[in-house]
Amino acid sequence: MEAIVKTDFHFPGQVGKYTGKVRDVYDIDGKYLVMVVTDRISAFDVILPEGIPYKGQVLNQIASKFLDATSDILPNWKIATPDPMVTVGHRCEPFKVEMVIRGYLSGHAWREYKAGKRTICGVPMPDGMVENQKFPEPIITPTSKAAEGHDEDISKEQIIASGLVGKDDYEKMEAYTRAIYRRGSEIAAERGLILVDTKYEFGKKDGQIYLMDEIHTPDSSRYFYADGYEERLAKGEKQKQLSKEFVREWLMANGFQGQTGQQVPEMTPEIVRSITDRYVELYENITGEKFLIDGNTAEDKESILKRIGDNVTACLASLK
Repeated sequence: MEAIVKTDFHFPGQVGKYTGKVRDVYDIDGKYLVMVVTDRISAFDVILPEGIPYKGQVLNQIASKFLDATSDILPNWKIATPDPMVTVGHRCEPFKVEMVIRGYLSGHAWREYKAGKRTICGVPMPDGMVENQKFPEPIITPTSKAAEGHDEDISKEQIIASGLVGKDDYEKMEAYTRAIYRRGSEIAAERGLILVDTKYEFGKKDGQIYLMDEIHTPDSSRYFYADGYEERLAKGEKQKQLSKEFVREWLMANGFQGQTGQQVPEMTPEIVRSITDRYVELYENITGEKFLIDGNTAEDKESILKRIGDNVTACLASLK
């Protein structure tokens, strides 16, 4: 299958379209959102030149399952998943912060720690830790959502003082973040995985806080295999992981970290296939289900786009 990296639908009632790094989001009557999860892939806040076949389907289906699995904790934006690559949901007013929660010292937090820092987003980190070690308690390290470019680390105090989020709403978001992460960690443990860190986005609708966007996908989360975790930690070895971090590591090894003047290394067909395989691997591990490719593998791009358009149009008609 060819990767779907661009869409240009005109749905009934459509009043706007937002193109994100990975998602094309269509505004329907200012009331609903149609989120098409494309096969685009980004790293270091840069959209990479090649799409990854089936990536959109993987992300959308994992997110859909976890939205359902956490809907008793708080309401979420999802109404339906009419197509493997699409979620239709409520339009909410988003908070301009992302709630990042970290159970382990990995990724960005480890890079800061290795550079000598012992606080991140105003949250202290204990001395004497090693890469991928579990924190005594998960820490919340929010970022401000940038319209363009890199999201920035920001503290709870800065968020409240600047008026980005009111104190009451922020404290509710913190509590929800811990509860959703706890649920995600429990589900991951049942599958022999560790949910290392993840991020959530929240918004408001009719005065109520809603969970938005995707959750617990390899784009928004980092997973380790539980089997062998302690042994690898004791030996100072890399953890066997399922997340987008392997893409970042491949880019860094080839001299790219999103800085001005740096070139994205060539994404050969072999590299693209290997990334698809890793996304499918995570899907099957985290859901415990076989990944089912929708339609024929020889299905062309035009027929996939038609399928999406037909499925979404039928779904929107049912919401009238």
